Amino acid sequence: MLMFAMNLDEEGANVPSFYLYQVKLGYYLNNLIEKITAIAEERFKESDLSDCFIVDIVPNNKKLDVFIDTDEGVKFWQCQKLSRAIEAYLDESLDLGESYTLEVSSPGITRPLMFKRQYPRNVGRKVEIMLKDRTKIKGKLTEVKEDEIIVESKGQKKRDIIINNIQFDDIEKTKVLISFSK
Repeated sequence: MLMFAMNLDEEGANVPSFYLYQVKLGYYLNNLIEKITAIAEERFKESDLSDCFIVDIVPNNKKLDVFIDTDEGVKFWQCQKLSRAIEAYLDESLDLGESYTLEVSSPGITRPLMFKRQYPRNVGRKVEIMLKDRTKIKGKLTEVKEDEIIVESKGQKKRDIIINNIQFDDIEKTKVLISFSK
């Protein structure tokens, strides 16, 4: 026999208990992300962290991953300083309980580029771009302009080079590819 509890939502409609749990959990996670973002943005006003920005915040049960970046590359001490500020809040608020894991780091090579300001630092590297129309383009990022990037990719023949002018608005996702060749 299958049983589940029904509850009334805010409009008085019957909804399964798990639905209300998901809604409350979603609200809780959004609230936590907003609080962590506010803490980080306050710290980013300090002169030694002024070039930092948040790339992503990923809460997962008792673990919180905070990914930051800078225009010049993230330094260990920047992660450490932000980590201490967030840790002080989490210890006081107990939003993740008494025992949790907090990791503040750069996005790393495996996470896609999320902001225009991440592209210039990757000029000269190989990238894979997924466009919103699901077209994939692989090649070397050669230039970053205000509204577009330029990627050189190989044509049908080895010596053929295709110059791709790609508008930022057309990009779904960009990954930096790891290259072991010189």
